[in-house]
Amino acid sequence: MSFAMPWAKGDLGETLLQHIRDVPLARVIRDEVLALILRGELAPGDRITEPMIAGRLGVSRVPVREALRDLESTGLVESRKHTGVFVRQLSRKETEDLYELRSVLDAFAGRAAAARGDAALVEKLERHLQLMEQAAISKDVVTYYEANLHFHWDVIDAAGNEQIRSVYRGAVQKLHLARLKNLSTDVGMLNSIREHHAIVDAIRAKQPEVCEALMANHVKAAGERLSRLNLEGDQREQEIDKEKDT
Repeated sequence: MSFAMPWAKGDLGETLLQHIRDVPLARVIRDEVLALILRGELAPGDRITEPMIAGRLGVSRVPVREALRDLESTGLVESRKHTGVFVRQLSRKETEDLYELRSVLDAFAGRAAAARGDAALVEKLERHLQLMEQAAISKDVVTYYEANLHFHWDVIDAAGNEQIRSVYRGAVQKLHLARLKNLSTDVGMLNSIREHHAIVDAIRAKQPEVCEALMANHVKAAGERLSRLNLEGDQREQEIDKEKDT
């Protein structure tokens, strides 16, 4: 899997080389480790060691330690006493809470977007929708997922509220940890596409209340679909474990 979050700037490899002089080293390292997590190269439950990151990036362990502390403050990694730093595994409750938060943020942004009815935003959203439709036909879940992230980020970004942007980025990055293991699975793409079309129609028609409700319900439905998928995955894993024991 290879893609960047909508708010990521530039090529990941170039970031370290081009911005090393302008950005504190620990922040550059943090961004590189974050990219490894979001690409799935470091999966939930994986241990992250200072020597591994230092060797990979060709830096000393001191800024790596600082970068990992910074990542821990975002909730993407956790430090366990005497065992090290690990990529977080979100609980079902935490995932549900984050989807509730997302529904509030998306609803607010949808209302603001529809109040303006910006034609340029509608055009961007339609491009994302076209990619989503093509990906659904070819059953390309990763491309669909990326286009979906961009769709929602453009609505959030259009609200023009930096605090909302910041909270939203954090929530989506955490939820990505819960989504990673199912990125090869169709999570109701056709239903989701219909919901996205309705959202675009509400923005185009300048219907703030309608768009607000559509966004909230859409995000809640997405959370429920993922919850069912994760539950089914857990049940399959338990069945496999039982078969191994027999």
